[in-house]
Amino acid sequence: MVIRQETPNDYNEIYDLVKEAFATADHADGNEQDLVTELRKGSAFLPELSLVAEIDGKLAGHIMFTKASVGNDPVLVLAPLSVKPEYQKQGVGTALIAEGHRIAKEAGHAYSLVLGSEFYYPKFGYVPAEQLGIEVPEGIPSANFMAIKLQENARPLSGSVVYPKEFGM
Repeated sequence: MVIRQETPNDYNEIYDLVKEAFATADHADGNEQDLVTELRKGSAFLPELSLVAEIDGKLAGHIMFTKASVGNDPVLVLAPLSVKPEYQKQGVGTALIAEGHRIAKEAGHAYSLVLGSEFYYPKFGYVPAEQLGIEVPEGIPSANFMAIKLQENARPLSGSVVYPKEFGM
């Protein structure tokens, strides 16, 4: 498996991959592939943190981290993480998260937030975001709104998340 930064040549395949990955997901709104497209156009986009996993020359997964803030502090938002159904439960998502976290840490990012499975993301160190001083957005189950401290010396957070406008939140 090769993890690399996405390129514009990957965009159409990523669109289909994200759509397919979320077609059978428990918590999906059906527009995740469009969110990826819109996030790329916005000011929160970080090209170095939009990654693909390739297996035998084919895209197996995609992950995107974008900029957001809690109060005046910058944070990352992991969304979405997509793995083609035939590659799920084979370590693709784990590899994408690990590489994304590595790049984010090296770049000095202090925190990453995610809205996702309370059974999956804690394996990577994510904890309920309220434990780190982050207010849970209204209507979101607190168990599914999580964060991870990427830098040991990161200053404490306090406040609500301001998402990129593309999230519609």
